[in-house]
Amino acid sequence: MDESTQFQQSQVAAILAGDPSQFEILISSLMSSSNETRSQAELLFNLAKQHDPNSLSLKLAHLLQLSPHLDARAMSAVLLRKLLTRDDSYLWPRLSLQTQSSLKSILLACLQQESVKSITKKLCDTVSELASGILPDNGWPDLLPFMFQCVTSDSVKLQESAFLIFAQLSQYIGESLVPYIKELHGVFLHCLGSSTNFDVRIAALNAVINFIQCLNNSSERDRFQDLLPSMIRTLTEALNNGNEATAQEALELLIELAGAEPRFLRRQLVDVVGSMLQIAEAESLEEGTRHLAIEFVITLAEARERAPGMMRKLPQFISRLFTILMGMLLDIEDDPEWHSAENEDEDAGETSNYSMGQECLDRLAISLGGNTIVPVASEQLPAYLAAPEWQKHHAALIALAQIAEGCSKVMLKNLEQVVTMVLNSFYDPHPRVRWAAINAIGQLSTDLGSDLQNQYHQRVLPALAAAMDDFQNPRVQVVLVVIDLAAFSMAHAASAVLNFSENCTPEILTPYLDGVVSKLLVLLQNGKQMVQEGALTALASVADSSQEHFQKYYDAVMPYLKTILVNANDKANCMLRAKSMECISLVGMAVGKDKFRDDAKQVMDVLMSLQGSQMESDDPTTSYMLQAWARLCKCLGQDFLPYMSVVMPPLLQSAQLKPDVTITSADSDNDIDDTDDESMETITLGDKRIGIKTSVLEEKATACNMLCCYADELKEGFFPWIDQVAPTLVPLLKFYFHEEVRKAAVSAMPELLRSAKLAVEKGLAQGRNESYIKQLSDYIIPALVEALHKEPDTEICASMLDALNECLQISGTFVDENQVRSIVDEIKLVITASSSRKRERAERAKVEDFDAEESELIKEENEQEEDVFDQVGEILGTLIKTFKASFLPLFEELSSYLTPMWGKDKTAEERRIAICIFDDVAEQCREAALKYYDTYLPFLLEACNDENSDVRQAAVYGLGVCAEFGGSVFKSLVREALSRLNVVIRHPNAKQADNVMAYDNAVSALGKICQFHRDSIDSAQVVPAWLNCLPITGDLIEAKVVHEQLCSMVERSDVELLGPNNQYLPKIVSVFAEVLCGKDLATEQTLSRMVNLLRHLQQTLPPATLASTLSLLHPQQQLALQSILSS
Repeated sequence: MDESTQFQQSQVAAILAGDPSQFEILISSLMSSSNETRSQAELLFNLAKQHDPNSLSLKLAHLLQLSPHLDARAMSAVLLRKLLTRDDSYLWPRLSLQTQSSLKSILLACLQQESVKSITKKLCDTVSELASGILPDNGWPDLLPFMFQCVTSDSVKLQESAFLIFAQLSQYIGESLVPYIKELHGVFLHCLGSSTNFDVRIAALNAVINFIQCLNNSSERDRFQDLLPSMIRTLTEALNNGNEATAQEALELLIELAGAEPRFLRRQLVDVVGSMLQIAEAESLEEGTRHLAIEFVITLAEARERAPGMMRKLPQFISRLFTILMGMLLDIEDDPEWHSAENEDEDAGETSNYSMGQECLDRLAISLGGNTIVPVASEQLPAYLAAPEWQKHHAALIALAQIAEGCSKVMLKNLEQVVTMVLNSFYDPHPRVRWAAINAIGQLSTDLGSDLQNQYHQRVLPALAAAMDDFQNPRVQVVLVVIDLAAFSMAHAASAVLNFSENCTPEILTPYLDGVVSKLLVLLQNGKQMVQEGALTALASVADSSQEHFQKYYDAVMPYLKTILVNANDKANCMLRAKSMECISLVGMAVGKDKFRDDAKQVMDVLMSLQGSQMESDDPTTSYMLQAWARLCKCLGQDFLPYMSVVMPPLLQSAQLKPDVTITSADSDNDIDDTDDESMETITLGDKRIGIKTSVLEEKATACNMLCCYADELKEGFFPWIDQVAPTLVPLLKFYFHEEVRKAAVSAMPELLRSAKLAVEKGLAQGRNESYIKQLSDYIIPALVEALHKEPDTEICASMLDALNECLQISGTFVDENQVRSIVDEIKLVITASSSRKRERAERAKVEDFDAEESELIKEENEQEEDVFDQVGEILGTLIKTFKASFLPLFEELSSYLTPMWGKDKTAEERRIAICIFDDVAEQCREAALKYYDTYLPFLLEACNDENSDVRQAAVYGLGVCAEFGGSVFKSLVREALSRLNVVIRHPNAKQADNVMAYDNAVSALGKICQFHRDSIDSAQVVPAWLNCLPITGDLIEAKVVHEQLCSMVERSDVELLGPNNQYLPKIVSVFAEVLCGKDLATEQTLSRMVNLLRHLQQTLPPATLASTLSLLHPQQQLALQSILSS
């Protein structure tokens, strides 16, 4: 042992010895503002914890009990709680029974004697922490009797303490309290009903709400229904006594209940919601109180997974809430700052009331849907638009923009009314109203998409172009550059052009381009920077939407853009320069490499010099530059490779950024929220509050997306970077701070493998061979499978399965047996989890308030689920194609998961996927798959006549496969197969767009029966019937198979095909003519064979016979054949 360790241990021994003052100095040092003093104290404290936990624990307990110093008592409570927390350094099991017993006694004694409220709360936390670890095993039999004694005592302090502990225990170990449900109900009811002390009632309210949440069944929760009036009275009486701080505490607790157990409120919903709206309407109350009451109602509306449809049953309240929110939108000042447009404070004049109204309208519309909200809006908004005050016009337009996302489907039915309402306001005398109208068009373009563009471009685009002439009001003049960044406008009309043009097709936009581009060029030369920024963003969007049509403006636009890029180089102009990069790169992509090439080098030289310069952390250039480089790469393709050595180092640096995370205790006094940094986002998880710097995450996500773009675009050219990119992106498959980062990492996996494989195949892999592909595959595929196992988001889960499937296709037989096994095991879990989510939704559909709107939402969620099943089917198809019969043992393991998918109770998509998997097995495994025919063929035959055309297509295709490879096993089923195919082929609507794929596959299957089971059919009837269905033109893959088969049969002079006296020859010639004149209906080889056959007929048939055959064709086909035969 060295001297310093000996010295430290002797210090610890002295601190833990009899003199309490030494120990108090240590605790005081732990609170020191000096880092050095604190670090030294932490070292000694940890040594004491390690070497003598009994003495340390008792010293802390005695300090807590006896110290006259408040800080020392508070710190002791906190340190004891940490020692008794069940984590890696959990101390309790290391303590002697005597110490354990002493600690429990001292803690209860402290609860009784401590007089300082803040320390009492910390004590309650410590008792709860210890109890949650030992109470379930009966390790503290005195605690619950003590707590019940406290709640019935005369001491207000003890009552509050007991309820604080009950609240925490309900959260941590609620199941241990459930046996005392009757006693708890009694004390809660008594206290909420009769206590005159608000602190006690709030503590009891907290305990009740936590306890209700820990009860597993509704009958147990219903026992507490009679407490609800007293719970609400705690709130209303606090308000009546002018005690708003207590009322706000009560509201926050009730909001928690509304989110977690909304159906608990259902029976008394009218009274509860009525009380909340009354609070929201009371102008005498503080804003914070009114906002919380609104938050309660919105939270109930949003709790659709737990109480689907419940709030839609209260239309009168929805209307009242809408009125309240509209009133909040009137709380806006006409701030001169706003008009000047000298800065980016688009919110100038807006209040917290206004912001709350805006946010809640959006949330209300999304949660309740258009059928509920649009009738209320239609009733209230016209009066606002008819009123003389500009604030009311403004409020109506803002409300329309806010509800558009949630009400899009219903608004589309009333589009004329909506568009007219907004466009009329383009001419309002007040600039803020005009701004709101343009903003509304931008938002409607985003939310209503192509319907708005297609039907109303003739009215909207000229109106937007006219708004760009509003030089008196630069804020109105341009467009919202990007709505969610809320950077505005002379910038405003330019941003609505952005949103409108983002969804426009080139055809819609082209007639307006001359006018729009010339006005944007005028704005680009405007003195106000905001206006220029808006114009750049709008130009970029217009170029992106019009694509090659933008070429005619290129020569006029590009010089301006380059001038800005080169000259906007001081700090005040950094956003302008960033926007010019965005615009140049999008214009380059729109016009293409040939047009852009001459300017590209100059632009990239500027970007390279910027890349090498030092930029400040808040400079937006980095993010814009990352995206501009990627677009330039997309435009220039392989010509971009020389720049990769400049682009990649900073890009990798951004992709490797560590998340800037701050973790504090949820009840800590130094709240992360106190920071002024708007880019910090906070979430509370259990007793931890986590703050995350979103700007770092966004830069990281952008960089990861760009890496994926480069790999996709450059293919084998990206090979030199794989060794750096793979270790950067693979760990990010499990980056749970940001979905976009995970999505980008997932998308990149197959691109990296493809790049490596192409480089090896083309000899560009710097001497590496196939073992490198195997090595990369062994790194990526298991990582994807593991990430899939932990992925919480259904949509990303589907993307991971899709990426995994692509990786399997690229890697092929490099994937080893263990990896295949782990993939199959994961697929079982994916199927089980997906089925379980669907069952939960089915349960939701049974609740009393379930309605059509909820049904629509569940349908959308289930469609997402089908994407997951679809990808599972694709992966199994790939594994079957790759490993053929050797995969069958694992297929058999999966059969119990797959067979239920054939059931009538399953969706059409699930049935289709199950059939496709069997089709793959039958096709790829041939004789080895015959043993499954008995099980699967009855399903297949039945599915041939399924009402869903996709299911029919998969089933009839499968019949064709079984006819081809089923040999004698299929023979006994030929008659039934013919009957099933006949129904599909002869259906009156068989050739309609929805059914044609099933029809074509049925014809192909019939051809295979003719080919492989001629001896089991009446070939003189069936073969001509098959010929009569030709050509097929819907499914181009099957068309090639069928027409090749026809060719072969003609070449061998198939008797039944030609018919008696060659009577079917005209039909055969007609089919050949249609195939030769059609597009992609046969392979080049088959087309060539058809031409040879026709020439052979020309030489062998009497001219009159050939002439009469040709005369039956369409004139166009006659000309084509004559041309072919004469060449």
